[in-house]
Amino acid sequence: MTTKDSDRIKRAIEVATKAHEGQLRKTGEPYIIHPLAVKKILEEWGMDEDTIIAGILHDTVEDTDLTLDDIKKEFGESVAFLVDGVTKLSTARNGMRDIDTYLPATKDNFLRLMIALGDDIRVLIIKLADRLHNLRTLSALPPDKQKKIAKETLEVFAPLADRLNMGLLRVEMADLSFKYVNPKRFDELEKLIKKHNKSAEKSLARTEEEIKKALRKEKIKYKLSGRVKSVYSLHKKLAKHHQNMGEIYDLMALRIIVEDVTTCYLVLGIIHSLYTPMAGRIKDYIAKPKLNGYQSLHTTVITKDKHIVEFQIRTREMHEYAERGLAASFYYNEQKLTENYKKGKIEHLPTNLLWINELQMTAARLREGKKVDLKKLKLNLFADKIFVYTPKGDIIDLPAGALPLDFAYKLHSEIGDHVVGVKINGKMSNLNKKLEHGDVVEILTSKNQTPKQSWFGKIITPHARQRLRRALRLSDKQDIISNKSKRKSHKT
Repeated sequence: MTTKDSDRIKRAIEVATKAHEGQLRKTGEPYIIHPLAVKKILEEWGMDEDTIIAGILHDTVEDTDLTLDDIKKEFGESVAFLVDGVTKLSTARNGMRDIDTYLPATKDNFLRLMIALGDDIRVLIIKLADRLHNLRTLSALPPDKQKKIAKETLEVFAPLADRLNMGLLRVEMADLSFKYVNPKRFDELEKLIKKHNKSAEKSLARTEEEIKKALRKEKIKYKLSGRVKSVYSLHKKLAKHHQNMGEIYDLMALRIIVEDVTTCYLVLGIIHSLYTPMAGRIKDYIAKPKLNGYQSLHTTVITKDKHIVEFQIRTREMHEYAERGLAASFYYNEQKLTENYKKGKIEHLPTNLLWINELQMTAARLREGKKVDLKKLKLNLFADKIFVYTPKGDIIDLPAGALPLDFAYKLHSEIGDHVVGVKINGKMSNLNKKLEHGDVVEILTSKNQTPKQSWFGKIITPHARQRLRRALRLSDKQDIISNKSKRKSHKT
């Protein structure tokens, strides 16, 4: 316990300690070490009191004599609901086979289970904290279990953390897992990073001093720190660049955190006045955020002593969100005052997290016993998504590779059935053009247009295919009725 712990948190620790008494972890430590570690992680993420208490008690229902009713009486309905969600998630996971045999098919089943528990997104956050501590102590398990848990983390939990833009978590999970999945490659890349950073150490120190001097001269308030590329990120980037280290420019980056967006661009100008920017290496993720909501300015420059350095420039709010993502959204006081917050629903979600609303609505339908066709459910945490806009500014999410007809049918069947053309970013385009993140899409329609069989080659989403199939069936029926009517009229 710490002095800042509330009476409820202190009581939760007492209850968990008593419930887990006599139980040991594979490390040989008392079991209570694990829920206390989960508590610490959730506190670092800035989670609310109910989530922290549920984190302390998350294994009690599954592993001890404590019941959900006991938890509800002592700590309230919200905590009991969260503990129940984590318990169901763990129980279902224990029954699954090795990841080699169930991916990718059962990975989707696991996602469906998360959807079923998704009425309160904090269930997933507790599960991520639980998984992180288990990864940190993975060395205590037998090699086969180490590899199974590590593979599953790379395939399921790290991508989930990325979708929630929990950057620090994603990096730590991926590196801890990769160390067990491919230890030889991990060691090789780790040595490579250390060697590179050691050779660039003096140059980087000089660059830091030059930047500090320039920022002080302009009287800019800032915080400067270094960022070393993670092993797993380097592994993935090398695979993308055919193992060519010459294409990797961001092994070491300098991060500058400033007060506001205007200052971000001012700092970018200062950096470019000092050093030569590399062509094609300036990225404005503030004006056009990444799909997971990440915002920052990136530029790669050649310093005065001919070293290559990447700079990342962002505000404190952007940095907070880049590090903690969805968890950061729970941190702001105004959210904590709302009923929605208490139910795990966050108002004013960033565009990239709108899928959470879909997850929560689907969960509610499942619990009410309503039919949900999971095969056609668009939510997919593991696939890339794009966000495009209507001319009025409405946001539409689609899978990467989607085409204008997918967009049209997502808006409404009536629109999809009568498409005659499309404008993308104000310019006429064609129905074979793949949409890109941030596009403004205007669908042109005509009442005289009817859906065509050939359109199946111009759509990729199950929803659009289903709607087109339905439209064609209705069209065929109408043709049959019309032909019968004509024949009858002719006979008459």
